[in-house]
Amino acid sequence: MEGQTLLTAGVIYLVAAVLIVPIAARLGIGAVLGYLLAGIAIGPWGLGFISDVDEILHFSELGVVFLMFIIGLELNPAKLWALRRSIFGVGAAQVLVSAAILGVLLWLTNFSWQAAVIG
Repeated sequence: MEGQTLLTAGVIYLVAAVLIVPIAARLGIGAVLGYLLAGIAIGPWGLGFISDVDEILHFSELGVVFLMFIIGLELNPAKLWALRRSIFGVGAAQVLVSAAILGVLLWLTNFSWQAAVIG
């Protein structure tokens, strides 16, 4: 995206969010769902204001960075340290169960066991 196109795309994102998110909040479906609805509305399968999805990848990466920053601001290190055993235990269990399910599904679809383990 060139400079002017990038600015135009940014303005489109902000206008869509400012218009749709308050409507979603009034309907009681939450801001996150409102942002998703705004993206669907302006995307290539909606009104088509944004047609090339690959070009907006930078905006999505920036959004993830902002989300992680906000989580860092809200995170209480003392509480995280107190819950470290359960957090890491549940996290490890989630990874192992997901890997086992994926491995079994791949093995059942005639992948070799080596490919199923690697995923």
